Amino acid sequence: MSWRVYLLRCSDGSLYCGTTTDVERRLSEHNLGVGSRYTRTRLPVSLVWSSGELTKSEAFRKEYRIKRLSKVVKEELIGAGGNETKSPSEARHG
Repeated sequence: MSWRVYLLRCSDGSLYCGTTTDVERRLSEHNLGVGSRYTRTRLPVSLVWSSGELTKSEAFRKEYRIKRLSKVVKEELIGAGGNETKSPSEARHG
């Protein structure tokens, strides 16, 4: 089973990072208000980035690293178009 890490943009402009095996299902769950406590009060959310296929452990490690990044660096990751290689800022900060 392949896993993915994803970033959502919430209605207040904040970013939410999560891990799943089915990004479309998870996005739907978030927008129904059953995805997470954080996104529940910031609906609607939209998918702005997702990783390539990963193992479960790779996905959870990547999610942990992304959650520790600043919003500026997360925006750079989004701007890189889902590129799996580290951006210069991510390499410096992660």
